[in-house]
Amino acid sequence: MKPIWMLCALASAAAAVAAHAATPGPGQPYPVKPIRIVASTTPGSGPDIFARLIGHKLTEAWGQQVVVDNRAGASGIIGTEIAAKAAPDGYTLLILTSSHVIVAALFQKLKYDLIRDFAPVSLLGKTPFVLTVNPSVPVVSVSELLALAKARPGQLHYGSGGAGTPPHLATEILKSMTGVNLVHVPFKGITPALTDTIAGQVQLTVAVVPAVLPMIKTGKLKALAVTSLTRSPLVPDLPTIAETVPGYEVIGWYSVVAPAGTPPRIIDRLHAELIRMLKTRDFQARIAGLGAESIGSTPQELGEYLRAQTAKMQKAVETVKLRRE
Repeated sequence: MKPIWMLCALASAAAAVAAHAATPGPGQPYPVKPIRIVASTTPGSGPDIFARLIGHKLTEAWGQQVVVDNRAGASGIIGTEIAAKAAPDGYTLLILTSSHVIVAALFQKLKYDLIRDFAPVSLLGKTPFVLTVNPSVPVVSVSELLALAKARPGQLHYGSGGAGTPPHLATEILKSMTGVNLVHVPFKGITPALTDTIAGQVQLTVAVVPAVLPMIKTGKLKALAVTSLTRSPLVPDLPTIAETVPGYEVIGWYSVVAPAGTPPRIIDRLHAELIRMLKTRDFQARIAGLGAESIGSTPQELGEYLRAQTAKMQKAVETVKLRRE
């Protein structure tokens, strides 16, 4: 029988070999086994749909099965933590969105850091929000709305899907940049917020394009502008808020990241394949149904964008005193 110290040494050596084998070396092919894409939301949500579109395309391109792992719960924290702790070998990816940045600004004691614990791969798509008002509100532009709000401080109410949601922060950022006094009325979801906007219980609401477009077309809501920096091809006739309030931009966005430490050659291969699929017409058509347009980036550009968005949302959360433990 071998001594205990020898058995421990052999076990340590075996573990080291296994750990080395788990991360593909410079000469090893990738991928050689199924890839997991974590979506920290429920099936049918925007991140889930993006994950499934990407998974299908990667499976076709590489011949390896790509599975979507829905890990919803705790505002997306559960799934994000799982992805952050995964092996940095290219076989676990995460759909990272604008909501993740808001959650990171809201909760101080997360077990992960979006900047430190993830390697950027590429932006995938962006979706603007639309600023809408009840048809009875006597304005047809952002400038007229701001003038009305200044003339009637505290008398105009806006609805949102809840405190800390992107539409809530989008409106609060507009308030902070213009000095107007709009009163927030939180709802349990964007649908009841829109219902009360149509009914005139609140005067305005910010929501994603698919949610409001049917109501705009039927005249139940009046659209004033989009929240993106440039006009959106999804609603090309609408101006941007930035045309009235220079520098204003609050959008929803989707991206792909991997655990920090994933080899650069794997990041490069993933990036090249994502950029290729983003240019295909069928991919663009599918995400248009989500109110999104495809937008690629280099890993470096995504890293810079993530840092900028993190700082922006932290400032917004602090402004409205929403920071939570």
